[in-house]
Order: sequence, then C-alpha cells, then structure tokens
Amino acid sequence: MNLKPATLAQIDEVITHYPVKRSATLPLLHLIQEDAGWISKEAIEWIAQKLELQPINVYEVVTFYPMFRQKPIGRRHIKVCRTLSCALTGGYKTCEAFQKEFGCHTGEVSADGEVTIDFVECLASCGTGPVVMIDDDLHEKVDAAKAKALSDQIRKEALKK
Repeated sequence: MNLKPATLAQIDEVITHYPVKRSATLPLLHLIQEDAGWISKEAIEWIAQKLELQPINVYEVVTFYPMFRQKPIGRRHIKVCRTLSCALTGGYKTCEAFQKEFGCHTGEVSADGEVTIDFVECLASCGTGPVVMIDDDLHEKVDAAKAKALSDQIRKEALKK
C-alpha cells in the first residue's frame, strides 16, 4: 500500500489516542481513504494487522458506513443529494442530467476517468435544493441547466490538466 509518509505518521499518532486499538478503526479508514481515494482489500488487511484485529472486523465497518468507497472513483466526485427536500425540488432530474452529461450511471467512473456521480444522503443545505457537492464545493439550486454548466466547467478544467 502506497500511503504518504504524512498519512503514516498521522495513523501512528491517532492510534495513541485510543486505549483500545480497535477504536481507531474509523479514523484510520478516513485517513486512508483521504490519501488513497478508496479502501482496498489490501488496506483492510493492513488496518486489521495494525490494530491487531481480524480483517473481517475492519470489513464490517467499511461495508456498514456508506461514505467508505471500496473501488476507485473518478478524478472528480459529484455527489447529488437525494433526500426529501432535494428530491422535491428536482434532485432526481439533476442526477439524471449529470449522468447524461458524462455517460455513466451512479457509482460508476465515466469512460474518460474524469468523474464519478453518486446519489447521496443529505448535504445539509435543505433550503437551497437541489444541492450538489463536487469534490468539496457545494452548489445550490442545481437544475438541469446548472448541471450542464457545471459539467462543461469540469470538462474544461480536465483539458487543462
């Protein structure tokens, strides 16, 4: 597993905060996903060894919490809120617009490897739905036209890379 030295140092430091090593499972998963982008089988086994657990104990946590990804995602991550207030204001149509723009379904990586679109639970801006988070940037009142403009911006930025 190729983690940055800073991540490895953080992992070692975080473990010291817990009198029972097992309790560090969630923080370690977050650190590894932040560094690697997802949680691989190798990462699960590595954490299990590091915390003196069986791999199944770490796998249970990974599969319980929906924020942990078990496969790589695109370079950009588009999260469309699907909870009630966003659904009522057009969240499903917004998600469909992004899928059409990038030619992929939720949970998939677009053919160019640029994006993954996920339909997620509340993004905590219920009064301004439909809400979309692209990487760490929140976008409010995203209708189909705004989804097209955001998609165009993502493609434009990808060309610069």
